[in-house]
Amino acid sequence: MAVIPATGSMAGPGQTRCRYLLQLFFGTIKSMTPSPAVSAAGTLAADHPLLDGRTADSPLITAYRGGKPSRRPVWFMRQAGRSLPEYLKVREGIAMLDSCLRPELASEITLQPVRRHDVDAGIFFSDIVIPLKLAGVGVDIVPGVGPVLDKPVRTAADVAALPQLTWEALEPIREAVRLTVAELGKTPLIGFAGAPFTLAAYMVEGKPSRDHLGPRTMMHADPETWAALANWAADASGMFLQAQLEAGASAGQLFDSWAGSLGLADYTKYVAPASTRALDHVRHLGAPLVHFGTGTSELLVAMRDVGVDVVGVDYRLPLDEANRRLGGTVPLQGNIDPALLAAPWDILEAHVRDVIVAGSGAPGHVLNLGHGVPPETDPAVLTRVVELIHSISPE
Repeated sequence: MAVIPATGSMAGPGQTRCRYLLQLFFGTIKSMTPSPAVSAAGTLAADHPLLDGRTADSPLITAYRGGKPSRRPVWFMRQAGRSLPEYLKVREGIAMLDSCLRPELASEITLQPVRRHDVDAGIFFSDIVIPLKLAGVGVDIVPGVGPVLDKPVRTAADVAALPQLTWEALEPIREAVRLTVAELGKTPLIGFAGAPFTLAAYMVEGKPSRDHLGPRTMMHADPETWAALANWAADASGMFLQAQLEAGASAGQLFDSWAGSLGLADYTKYVAPASTRALDHVRHLGAPLVHFGTGTSELLVAMRDVGVDVVGVDYRLPLDEANRRLGGTVPLQGNIDPALLAAPWDILEAHVRDVIVAGSGAPGHVLNLGHGVPPETDPAVLTRVVELIHSISPE
Protein backbone atom coordinates (compact mmCIF):
# COMPACT_ATOMS: atom_id res chain seq x y z
CA MET A 1 0.00 0.00 0.00
CA ALA A 2 1.27 3.49 -0.81
CA VAL A 3 2.08 5.88 2.00
CA ILE A 4 -0.50 8.66 2.41
CA PRO A 5 1.23 11.84 3.54
CA ALA A 6 -0.49 13.78 6.29
CA THR A 7 1.27 16.96 5.22
CA GLY A 8 3.98 17.98 2.83
CA SER A 9 4.64 17.37 -0.81
CA MET A 10 1.06 16.50 -1.73
CA ALA A 11 -0.20 19.67 -0.05
CA GLY A 12 0.35 21.69 -3.21
CA PRO A 13 -2.65 22.52 -5.37
CA GLY A 14 -5.63 21.09 -3.52
CA GLN A 15 -7.13 19.35 -6.52
CA THR A 16 -4.02 17.25 -7.02
CA ARG A 17 -3.95 16.11 -3.38
CA CYS A 18 -7.66 15.26 -3.37
CA ARG A 19 -7.39 13.32 -6.61
CA TYR A 20 -4.39 11.38 -5.30
CA LEU A 21 -6.14 10.45 -2.05
CA LEU A 22 -9.29 9.39 -3.90
CA GLN A 23 -7.25 7.22 -6.23
CA LEU A 24 -5.55 5.57 -3.30
CA PHE A 25 -8.92 4.99 -1.63
CA PHE A 26 -10.57 3.48 -4.69
CA GLY A 27 -7.48 1.51 -5.68
CA THR A 28 -6.61 3.10 -9.01
CA ILE A 29 -3.05 3.65 -7.78
CA LYS A 30 -1.74 0.20 -6.89
CA SER A 31 1.65 -0.88 -5.65
CA MET A 32 2.77 -4.22 -7.08
CA THR A 33 3.86 -5.38 -3.62
CA PRO A 34 3.95 -3.46 -0.36
CA SER A 35 6.70 -0.85 -0.16
CA PRO A 36 9.25 -1.20 2.61
CA ALA A 37 8.95 1.24 5.48
CA VAL A 38 10.49 4.64 4.96
CA SER A 39 13.57 5.50 6.98
CA ALA A 40 13.22 5.87 10.70
CA ALA A 41 13.90 9.62 10.47
CA GLY A 42 10.53 10.28 8.88
CA THR A 43 10.92 14.07 8.87
CA LEU A 44 13.45 16.65 7.81
CA ALA A 45 15.89 17.93 10.43
CA ALA A 46 15.22 21.33 11.98
CA ASP A 47 18.29 22.79 10.24
CA HIS A 48 17.14 21.61 6.80
CA PRO A 49 17.08 24.49 4.26
CA LEU A 50 13.33 24.09 3.78
CA LEU A 51 12.70 24.51 7.50
CA ASP A 52 15.32 26.98 8.73
CA GLY A 53 14.36 29.88 6.46
CA ARG A 54 16.90 29.46 3.67
CA THR A 55 14.86 28.12 0.75
CA ALA A 56 11.16 27.88 1.62
CA ASP A 57 10.46 31.35 0.17
CA SER A 58 12.91 31.08 -2.73
CA PRO A 59 11.51 31.76 -6.22
CA LEU A 60 11.85 28.09 -7.18
CA ILE A 61 10.08 26.57 -4.18
CA THR A 62 7.42 29.29 -4.24
CA ALA A 63 6.62 28.52 -7.89
CA TYR A 64 6.71 24.76 -7.27
CA ARG A 65 4.10 25.27 -4.55
CA GLY A 66 1.87 27.37 -6.78
CA GLY A 67 2.72 30.74 -5.20
CA LYS A 68 3.91 34.03 -6.64
CA PRO A 69 7.73 34.14 -6.76
CA SER A 70 9.77 37.30 -6.32
CA ARG A 71 11.38 36.65 -9.69
CA ARG A 72 10.65 34.24 -12.49
CA PRO A 73 12.60 31.04 -11.62
CA VAL A 74 14.75 29.14 -14.09
CA TRP A 75 17.21 26.28 -14.02
CA PHE A 76 18.37 23.83 -16.69
CA MET A 77 18.51 20.07 -16.77
CA ARG A 78 22.15 19.00 -17.30
CA GLN A 79 23.30 22.52 -16.40
CA ALA A 80 26.10 20.92 -14.38
CA GLY A 81 28.15 19.18 -17.03
CA ARG A 82 29.72 19.09 -20.43
CA SER A 83 28.74 22.58 -21.60
CA LEU A 84 31.00 24.20 -18.99
CA PRO A 85 34.78 24.48 -19.47
CA GLU A 86 35.27 24.47 -15.69
CA TYR A 87 33.47 21.12 -15.57
CA LEU A 88 35.73 19.63 -18.22
CA LYS A 89 38.75 20.87 -16.30
CA VAL A 90 37.84 19.33 -12.92
CA ARG A 91 36.78 16.07 -14.59
CA GLU A 92 40.08 15.56 -16.44
CA GLY A 93 41.23 11.96 -16.00
CA ILE A 94 38.31 11.04 -13.72
CA ALA A 95 35.69 8.51 -14.81
CA MET A 96 32.08 9.67 -14.73
CA LEU A 97 30.83 7.41 -11.94
CA ASP A 98 33.95 8.09 -9.89
CA SER A 99 33.29 11.81 -10.14
CA CYS A 100 29.76 11.25 -8.83
CA LEU A 101 31.06 9.37 -5.79
CA ARG A 102 33.70 11.88 -4.71
CA PRO A 103 31.63 14.22 -2.49
CA GLU A 104 33.86 17.28 -2.87
CA LEU A 105 33.99 16.91 -6.64
CA ALA A 106 30.26 16.22 -7.05
CA SER A 107 29.54 19.27 -4.92
CA GLU A 108 31.88 21.51 -6.92
CA ILE A 109 30.32 20.42 -10.22
CA THR A 110 26.82 21.04 -8.85
CA LEU A 111 27.79 24.57 -7.81
CA GLN A 112 29.51 25.59 -11.06
CA PRO A 113 26.40 26.55 -13.10
CA VAL A 114 24.84 28.36 -10.14
CA ARG A 115 27.91 30.58 -9.89
CA ARG A 116 28.15 31.14 -13.63
CA HIS A 117 24.50 31.54 -14.68
CA ASP A 118 22.67 32.79 -11.55
CA VAL A 119 20.08 30.04 -12.00
CA ASP A 120 17.49 29.63 -9.25
CA ALA A 121 18.49 26.11 -8.25
CA GLY A 122 21.35 23.68 -8.29
CA ILE A 123 20.61 20.21 -9.66
CA PHE A 124 22.59 17.55 -7.84
CA PHE A 125 25.37 16.21 -10.04
CA SER A 126 25.13 12.44 -10.24
CA ASP A 127 23.82 9.73 -12.56
CA ILE A 128 20.70 7.61 -12.48
CA VAL A 129 22.78 4.40 -12.33
CA ILE A 130 24.61 5.45 -9.17
CA PRO A 131 22.12 3.49 -7.01
CA LEU A 132 23.04 0.38 -9.02
CA LYS A 133 26.73 1.05 -8.49
CA LEU A 134 26.28 1.61 -4.76
CA ALA A 135 24.20 -1.56 -4.43
CA GLY A 136 27.01 -3.61 -6.00
CA VAL A 137 25.60 -4.08 -9.51
CA GLY A 138 28.34 -4.10 -12.14
CA VAL A 139 27.77 -0.96 -14.23
CA ASP A 140 29.89 1.72 -15.84
CA ILE A 141 29.44 4.72 -18.12
CA VAL A 142 31.15 3.97 -21.41
CA PRO A 143 32.13 7.15 -23.29
CA GLY A 144 30.08 7.54 -26.43
CA VAL A 145 27.70 4.75 -25.36
CA GLY A 146 26.23 5.42 -21.91
CA PRO A 147 25.45 3.06 -19.01
CA VAL A 148 26.57 -0.51 -19.66
CA LEU A 149 25.95 -3.38 -17.23
CA ASP A 150 28.33 -6.28 -16.76
CA LYS A 151 25.32 -8.61 -17.02
CA PRO A 152 21.79 -7.74 -18.17
CA VAL A 153 18.87 -8.63 -15.86
CA ARG A 154 16.42 -10.71 -17.88
CA THR A 155 15.11 -13.61 -15.79
CA ALA A 156 13.46 -14.17 -12.44
CA ALA A 157 16.73 -15.66 -11.20
CA ASP A 158 18.60 -12.54 -12.33
CA VAL A 159 16.22 -10.33 -10.36
CA ALA A 160 16.38 -12.55 -7.28
CA ALA A 161 20.17 -12.33 -7.35
CA LEU A 162 20.25 -8.52 -7.33
CA PRO A 163 21.99 -7.08 -4.26
CA GLN A 164 20.06 -4.70 -2.03
CA LEU A 165 21.04 -1.06 -1.67
CA THR A 166 21.81 -0.12 1.94
CA TRP A 167 21.54 3.22 3.73
CA GLU A 168 25.22 2.99 4.65
CA ALA A 169 26.22 2.79 0.98
CA LEU A 170 24.50 6.13 0.32
CA GLU A 171 26.79 8.10 2.64
CA PRO A 172 28.86 9.62 -0.24
CA ILE A 173 25.60 11.02 -1.64
CA ARG A 174 24.55 12.52 1.68
CA GLU A 175 27.99 14.05 2.19
CA ALA A 176 28.01 15.62 -1.28
CA VAL A 177 24.57 17.12 -0.63
CA ARG A 178 25.63 18.48 2.76
CA LEU A 179 28.68 20.14 1.24
CA THR A 180 26.60 21.61 -1.57
CA VAL A 181 23.76 23.11 0.48
CA ALA A 182 26.30 24.67 2.84
CA GLU A 183 27.61 26.67 -0.14
CA LEU A 184 24.27 27.35 -1.86
CA GLY A 185 22.82 29.41 0.98
CA LYS A 186 19.34 30.56 -0.05
CA THR A 187 19.50 28.85 -3.44
CA PRO A 188 17.72 25.49 -3.29
CA LEU A 189 19.25 22.21 -4.36
CA ILE A 190 17.12 19.82 -6.39
CA GLY A 191 17.70 16.14 -5.76
CA PHE A 192 16.97 13.68 -8.50
CA ALA A 193 16.58 10.01 -9.32
CA GLY A 194 15.87 7.96 -12.39
CA ALA A 195 12.32 6.68 -12.58
CA PRO A 196 11.96 2.90 -12.16
CA PHE A 197 11.08 2.25 -15.80
CA THR A 198 14.16 4.02 -17.14
CA LEU A 199 16.41 2.34 -14.59
CA ALA A 200 14.88 -1.10 -15.26
CA ALA A 201 15.10 -0.54 -19.02
CA TYR A 202 18.86 -0.10 -18.77
CA MET A 203 19.06 -3.21 -16.59
CA VAL A 204 17.13 -5.42 -19.03
CA GLU A 205 18.88 -4.16 -22.16
CA GLY A 206 22.27 -4.00 -20.47
CA LYS A 207 22.97 -0.75 -22.32
CA PRO A 208 21.11 2.17 -23.94
CA SER A 209 18.44 1.24 -26.46
CA ARG A 210 16.40 3.13 -29.04
CA ASP A 211 13.15 1.17 -28.72
CA HIS A 212 13.44 -0.64 -25.34
CA LEU A 213 12.01 -3.85 -26.75
CA GLY A 214 13.46 -5.94 -23.91
CA PRO A 215 11.60 -4.32 -21.01
CA ARG A 216 8.46 -3.83 -23.08
CA THR A 217 8.45 -7.53 -23.93
CA MET A 218 9.10 -8.55 -20.32
CA MET A 219 6.08 -6.57 -19.09
CA HIS A 220 3.76 -8.77 -21.10
CA ALA A 221 5.65 -12.05 -21.44
CA ASP A 222 6.79 -12.30 -17.82
CA PRO A 223 4.83 -9.75 -15.77
CA GLU A 224 5.87 -11.22 -12.40
CA THR A 225 9.56 -10.84 -13.19
CA TRP A 226 8.93 -7.35 -14.53
CA ALA A 227 7.06 -6.39 -11.35
CA ALA A 228 9.90 -7.68 -9.18
CA LEU A 229 12.50 -5.78 -11.21
CA ALA A 230 10.44 -2.59 -11.27
CA ASN A 231 9.98 -2.79 -7.50
CA TRP A 232 13.73 -3.27 -7.01
CA ALA A 233 14.43 -0.24 -9.20
CA ALA A 234 11.74 1.78 -7.41
CA ASP A 235 13.26 1.11 -4.01
CA ALA A 236 16.79 1.87 -5.20
CA SER A 237 15.72 5.15 -6.81
CA GLY A 238 13.50 6.04 -3.86
CA MET A 239 16.30 5.52 -1.35
CA PHE A 240 18.69 7.51 -3.56
CA LEU A 241 16.27 10.44 -3.67
CA GLN A 242 15.48 10.16 0.03
CA ALA A 243 19.16 10.38 0.94
CA GLN A 244 19.44 13.63 -1.02
CA LEU A 245 16.32 15.21 0.46
CA GLU A 246 17.12 14.26 4.03
CA ALA A 247 20.67 15.61 3.62
CA GLY A 248 19.48 19.02 2.46
CA ALA A 249 17.92 19.05 -1.02
CA SER A 250 14.81 21.25 -1.10
CA ALA A 251 12.97 19.50 -3.94
CA GLY A 252 13.18 16.24 -5.84
CA GLN A 253 12.74 15.33 -9.49
CA LEU A 254 12.01 11.90 -10.91
CA PHE A 255 13.40 11.56 -14.46
CA ASP A 256 11.75 9.02 -16.76
CA SER A 257 13.98 9.37 -19.79
CA TRP A 258 12.52 6.41 -21.67
CA ALA A 259 8.83 6.48 -20.69
CA GLY A 260 8.02 8.00 -24.06
CA SER A 261 8.52 4.57 -25.64
CA LEU A 262 5.37 3.37 -23.86
CA GLY A 263 1.70 3.67 -24.67
CA LEU A 264 -0.66 4.98 -22.00
CA ALA A 265 -2.12 1.56 -21.15
CA ASP A 266 1.29 -0.01 -20.57
CA TYR A 267 2.51 2.98 -18.61
CA THR A 268 -0.53 2.95 -16.35
CA LYS A 269 -0.48 -0.81 -15.73
CA TYR A 270 3.22 -1.64 -15.63
CA VAL A 271 5.08 1.58 -14.79
CA ALA A 272 2.98 4.03 -12.77
CA PRO A 273 2.79 1.69 -9.71
CA ALA A 274 6.58 1.53 -9.55
CA SER A 275 6.93 5.31 -9.88
CA THR A 276 4.39 5.70 -7.07
CA ARG A 277 6.43 3.26 -4.98
CA ALA A 278 9.65 5.22 -5.59
CA LEU A 279 7.99 8.45 -4.48
CA ASP A 280 6.52 6.76 -1.41
CA HIS A 281 10.04 6.90 0.00
CA VAL A 282 10.02 10.70 0.04
CA ARG A 283 6.56 12.22 -0.19
CA HIS A 284 6.22 12.26 3.62
CA LEU A 285 9.17 14.66 3.83
CA GLY A 286 7.18 17.60 2.47
CA ALA A 287 9.59 18.70 -0.28
CA PRO A 288 8.05 19.57 -3.67
CA LEU A 289 8.27 16.68 -6.13
CA VAL A 290 8.61 17.01 -9.90
CA HIS A 291 8.05 14.35 -12.56
CA PHE A 292 9.65 14.71 -16.00
CA GLY A 293 9.89 12.44 -19.01
CA THR A 294 10.79 12.81 -22.66
CA GLY A 295 8.28 12.06 -25.39
CA THR A 296 5.57 11.82 -22.73
CA SER A 297 2.94 14.23 -24.05
CA GLU A 298 0.29 11.49 -23.99
CA LEU A 299 1.28 10.37 -20.49
CA LEU A 300 1.22 13.67 -18.59
CA VAL A 301 -1.98 13.00 -16.65
CA ALA A 302 -0.82 9.52 -15.64
CA MET A 303 2.57 10.91 -14.64
CA ARG A 304 0.90 13.54 -12.47
CA ASP A 305 -1.32 10.93 -10.90
CA VAL A 306 1.58 8.99 -9.39
CA GLY A 307 1.45 11.82 -6.86
CA VAL A 308 3.67 14.81 -7.64
CA ASP A 309 3.42 18.58 -7.20
CA VAL A 310 4.92 19.66 -10.53
CA VAL A 311 4.94 18.16 -14.02
CA GLY A 312 7.88 18.75 -16.34
CA VAL A 313 7.01 19.05 -20.02
CA ASP A 314 9.43 18.36 -22.85
CA TYR A 315 9.83 20.56 -25.92
CA ARG A 316 7.30 18.66 -28.05
CA LEU A 317 4.13 20.04 -26.43
CA PRO A 318 3.28 23.72 -25.85
CA LEU A 319 2.77 24.50 -22.17
CA ASP A 320 -0.72 25.91 -22.68
CA GLU A 321 -1.79 22.59 -24.20
CA ALA A 322 -0.05 20.66 -21.40
CA ASN A 323 -1.91 22.80 -18.87
CA ARG A 324 -5.20 22.12 -20.66
CA ARG A 325 -4.61 18.37 -20.60
CA LEU A 326 -3.76 18.52 -16.91
CA GLY A 327 -6.82 20.58 -16.12
CA GLY A 328 -4.83 23.45 -14.65
CA THR A 329 -4.15 21.38 -11.54
CA VAL A 330 -0.36 21.57 -11.12
CA PRO A 331 2.55 23.95 -11.73
CA LEU A 332 4.54 23.20 -14.87
CA GLN A 333 8.25 23.12 -15.59
CA GLY A 334 9.73 23.70 -19.02
CA ASN A 335 10.02 23.85 -21.93
CA ILE A 336 12.50 25.82 -24.01
CA ASP A 337 13.61 23.81 -27.04
CA PRO A 338 17.33 22.96 -26.61
CA ALA A 339 17.78 23.12 -30.39
CA LEU A 340 17.16 26.86 -30.31
CA LEU A 341 20.08 27.54 -27.97
CA ALA A 342 22.24 27.56 -31.10
CA ALA A 343 19.86 29.80 -33.07
CA PRO A 344 20.35 33.56 -33.56
CA TRP A 345 19.49 35.50 -30.40
CA ASP A 346 16.36 37.17 -31.79
CA ILE A 347 14.88 33.75 -32.58
CA LEU A 348 15.82 32.30 -29.18
CA GLU A 349 14.51 35.36 -27.33
CA ALA A 350 11.17 35.22 -29.13
CA HIS A 351 10.91 31.51 -28.32
CA VAL A 352 11.64 32.05 -24.62
CA ARG A 353 9.00 34.77 -24.47
CA ASP A 354 6.51 32.45 -26.19
CA VAL A 355 7.21 29.73 -23.61
CA ILE A 356 6.60 32.21 -20.80
CA VAL A 357 3.27 33.24 -22.31
CA ALA A 358 2.26 29.61 -22.87
CA GLY A 359 3.04 28.75 -19.25
CA SER A 360 1.26 31.75 -17.78
CA GLY A 361 -2.05 29.95 -17.35
CA ALA A 362 -0.65 27.20 -15.13
CA PRO A 363 -0.83 27.46 -11.32
CA GLY A 364 2.93 28.02 -11.37
CA HIS A 365 5.73 27.94 -13.93
CA VAL A 366 9.45 27.25 -13.62
CA LEU A 367 11.42 27.87 -16.80
CA ASN A 368 13.66 25.05 -17.97
CA LEU A 369 14.64 23.33 -21.17
CA GLY A 370 12.41 20.69 -22.67
CA HIS A 371 15.39 18.34 -22.30
CA GLY A 372 18.99 18.61 -21.12
CA VAL A 373 21.61 21.19 -22.08
CA PRO A 374 23.39 19.97 -25.24
CA PRO A 375 27.14 19.55 -24.62
CA GLU A 376 28.05 21.95 -27.43
CA THR A 377 26.00 24.82 -25.95
CA ASP A 378 27.78 28.15 -25.51
CA PRO A 379 27.57 28.86 -21.76
CA ALA A 380 27.23 32.58 -22.50
CA VAL A 381 23.91 31.86 -24.22
CA LEU A 382 22.54 30.15 -21.11
CA THR A 383 23.61 33.09 -18.97
CA ARG A 384 21.87 35.46 -21.38
CA VAL A 385 18.69 33.36 -21.29
CA VAL A 386 18.69 33.49 -17.49
CA GLU A 387 19.13 37.26 -17.57
CA LEU A 388 16.23 37.57 -20.01
CA ILE A 389 13.93 35.42 -17.89
CA HIS A 390 14.81 37.31 -14.72
CA SER A 391 14.13 40.62 -16.49
CA ILE A 392 10.51 39.65 -17.20
CA SER A 393 8.22 40.35 -14.28
CA PRO A 394 6.65 37.25 -12.68
CA GLU A 395 3.37 39.17 -12.73
